[in-house]
Amino acid sequence: MTTSPVPAVGFPLQIDLDAPDTIARWRPLVHWLLIIPQAVVLYALLIVQSIIRFLSFFAILFTGKMPESFFGFMAMTHRYQWRVSTYSLFMRESYPPFEFLTVGPDPNDDPAKLSIQQAPHLSRGLIFVKWLLAIPHYIVLFVLFIAVYVVAIIAFFAVLITGKWPESLRTFVIGVMRWAFRVSIYVSFMTDEYPPFSLD
Repeated sequence: MTTSPVPAVGFPLQIDLDAPDTIARWRPLVHWLLIIPQAVVLYALLIVQSIIRFLSFFAILFTGKMPESFFGFMAMTHRYQWRVSTYSLFMRESYPPFEFLTVGPDPNDDPAKLSIQQAPHLSRGLIFVKWLLAIPHYIVLFVLFIAVYVVAIIAFFAVLITGKWPESLRTFVIGVMRWAFRVSIYVSFMTDEYPPFSLD
C-alpha cells in the first residue's frame, strides 16, 4: 500500500510516502533506538536552520527574495525531518539516508518524499506578520498532534499484533504532518501562500 497525496492546489509543497503499510512486527520495539543518530543530526540541522531563517528575514526585507542557498538548506532540513519522522513512527522499514542535498525538488531516492517550489519573489511586509497569521494553525495543530500521539500508540500495538499500520490512521498521521510542514515553510519565509486548513 502506498500513499501519494495530492498537494493543495496552488501550494508549493508536496509530501508523499511511498512505502508499504505492512511492517515487520519487531520494528516498533527498536526504531526509537535506531533513530537516535538521525535525531542528533536533525537537531544540529534545525539549529543551523534557525540561524538561516533569521538571516533570511533580512535578505527578504532588503531584496524581496530568499537566497537560493538559504532556500535549498531549509528545504533539505524539512525533507530530512520528514524522513526521520516516518521512520521514528515505524511507517517505513528502510533506514533514512544521511543525505544533505540542498535542493527544493526531492531527489526521489527515499520513500518519504518532500518537495518545495521556490517563489521568485516574496512580500517584504508579510515577514513581519507571518508568525501572527499562523497562530490559528498552531491552535488546531496542537489538538491534532495530541490525536497523532494517541494514534501512534494504537498503531504500535496494531503493528505488533498484525504487522500492518492501519490504513486510515496512517493517512491521518500523514495528513497532520503535511499540514504542519505547510505551516512550517510559511513561517520560515519560504512561501507567501497561506497554508490551507486541510489534511489533504
